[in-house]
Amino acid sequence: MAQTQQPVMRHTQSVFAVNELDGILHTYSTVFQGFAARLTEAEAEAMRLRPGVMAAYPEQVRQLHTTHTPEFLGLNSSVATDLTEEAKYGEDVIIGVLDTGVWPERASFLDHKMGPIPARWLGGCADEESFSASLCNRKLIGAKYFAKGYEAATGPVNTTVEFKSARDGEGHGTHTASTAAGRMVSKASLLGFAEGVARGMASKARLAVYKVCWESGCYDSDILAAFDEAVADGVDVISLSVGGGVVPYYLDPIAIGAYGAMKKGVFVSCSAGNSGPGSLTVTNVAPWITTVAASTIDRSFPATVTLSGGDEFQGTSLYSGPDLGDSLHPLIYAVNASKAGVNAYSASLCLDGTLDPAKVKGRIVLCDRGSNARVAKGQVVKAAGALGMILANLPVDGEGLVADSHVLPATAVGAKAGAKIKDYILSTKSPKANILFRGTVYGVQPAPVISSFSSRGPNPETPEVLKPDITAPGVNILAAWTGAAAPTGLEGDNRTVEFNIISGTSMSCPHISGIAALLKGARPGWSPAMIKSAIMTSAYVVDNTGAPLADEATGNVSTPFAYGAGHVDPQRAMNPGLVYDLEVADYIKFLCALNYSQAAIRVIDPDVGACPTKIGSPSELNYPSFSTLFDQTGSSSAMLETTFSRTVTNVGPANSTYTVDVVGPKNVKITVSPSILEFTEENQKLHYTMKVSAPPVKLPPGTIGSAFGFVAWTDGIHVVQSPIVINWQESFPTSL
Repeated sequence: MAQTQQPVMRHTQSVFAVNELDGILHTYSTVFQGFAARLTEAEAEAMRLRPGVMAAYPEQVRQLHTTHTPEFLGLNSSVATDLTEEAKYGEDVIIGVLDTGVWPERASFLDHKMGPIPARWLGGCADEESFSASLCNRKLIGAKYFAKGYEAATGPVNTTVEFKSARDGEGHGTHTASTAAGRMVSKASLLGFAEGVARGMASKARLAVYKVCWESGCYDSDILAAFDEAVADGVDVISLSVGGGVVPYYLDPIAIGAYGAMKKGVFVSCSAGNSGPGSLTVTNVAPWITTVAASTIDRSFPATVTLSGGDEFQGTSLYSGPDLGDSLHPLIYAVNASKAGVNAYSASLCLDGTLDPAKVKGRIVLCDRGSNARVAKGQVVKAAGALGMILANLPVDGEGLVADSHVLPATAVGAKAGAKIKDYILSTKSPKANILFRGTVYGVQPAPVISSFSSRGPNPETPEVLKPDITAPGVNILAAWTGAAAPTGLEGDNRTVEFNIISGTSMSCPHISGIAALLKGARPGWSPAMIKSAIMTSAYVVDNTGAPLADEATGNVSTPFAYGAGHVDPQRAMNPGLVYDLEVADYIKFLCALNYSQAAIRVIDPDVGACPTKIGSPSELNYPSFSTLFDQTGSSSAMLETTFSRTVTNVGPANSTYTVDVVGPKNVKITVSPSILEFTEENQKLHYTMKVSAPPVKLPPGTIGSAFGFVAWTDGIHVVQSPIVINWQESFPTSL
């Protein structure tokens, strides 16, 4: 096999190699000590063996994973103690957004009535052909791009389709940046949907954007370079709505970059991923990252399917053009509308070139979800001459719906509704339907609901650390948009909008980034771990009907594997009462407990010496949640036991007494000692232990069973709550 060149990242103890290589892409000095270079496989192996080189690994590519959300999160209160008031709306806190760049002309990035840029800021804006540095201001204080890794892997940036600058041609980065810290903009909407005053979570925080994502993805070497630059520039918060597979932390540049940022006091939030509802799909799982799941808000965009028999099925849509009138129209399932020679499966998905215009003209076409983009299916249907489209979830998609700005009258329906509509088509001689668009509706119940697409735990890398950590609004979020792409992103869509509504954990992540900026502004002395703890232990786990948070995919009660500690409550996070703090030494002990080699740990933190003599279990990390894994394979014990140790810091009134309350799974005994914590001063630390005793459970070989509970400390004012996750594992028997 011929050798090929590819960018390879190196972690070095010295810079000797940098001076010897011509193919250097990036050098790292702030969150990571090393460089990225383009090498042949043989050169990479030779470099790996050289003295002073601690680790080497190949480039990987990652993928990109709001008007009403401030009100939904309780951030519009006029009470004097409101978080936004005390934090001064995040003024002078700097958020670094690593994404697809920014469209700087949007009103969300205006700097009116903002004070001078903080003197500690060391960054700036790159002056490029498509992005003048003069476009930056006292709001948008940084704009840079990173493409050397991308270009080494794929060739030069194609400037005919994207900007080789910090300018955002895709829209994703503009959306996430304005969600985290966009200014107030009145009369914002997407083509009339969700009209109102739009603003980000921390509307006066400063923004610095670092473009790391391009047409074919986001490359690790560029992401790490952006981490390095952002921390050196002086950001306080980093928001990264990007992810990929899960690997050991010393092989994960996002985990490495986030660790270096944390070590410098920077809070890092990342998206959990959009691969739900399957288990073990969550990404960005390092404990020093705040990993964010996605859930709904109490706003929807209903579009109802009516059938000739009188049945109605509620769907969702952001279609804004002429509707289908009041009459019913012929309805056909795409399977029955395929071109000659096209297989039924491809036709059912409405893939390009599969539909016969003679069969769909003048009809509403039902297409199955999957393979190609939802909006692309509508484009295929429209091009074939159809009047409209019903997009039906398959059983694997469940009942989770995402609204889209379709190019023709169209709505999306859940798997159950889709199956019934198909049955109607197959059993009716002349099936007919209509789609009724009902605009924007508020006060939807239940809400929040965990979105079906949001990635779930358990944590594939470290089951002793519950992931995701928290959930936040991520479904149908309105925020600023690029001027270079239509709301659908389709080439044939010529519409331009200032705001767009999109969904994903990419949207929930910047909500937490902005809330962290507010907390940083209100509590400047708090560490990243304290901010994370405040967000997690103040979260709620019930919806606006008082019922437990539900799972959109199934309609059943959700679990901490989907929402972590619960749904973020910014107001309560400002005054959590107690926090679980963590220092660098705690994370080092955690890494040692994972049985990583000394060399592997030093890839993450080059300042590490020898591991301590007593390191305990990874579950001993002073984390705001509890998770344990009982491997019961071959065990004859009547009970399986583990003990957690935790230390809490009093950030409430000096004289405070907290009493514990535990809700555990059936047949599991949970004992907390002591059961009362008495504080006499602010910032005082007290220690407690929690013993869990659980009987073995019957499981098929190779499977894991889970149960959930909660522990809460309360002083009558504050409720400091953490989820408890108990996992039982039955491994495959080993052959003799």
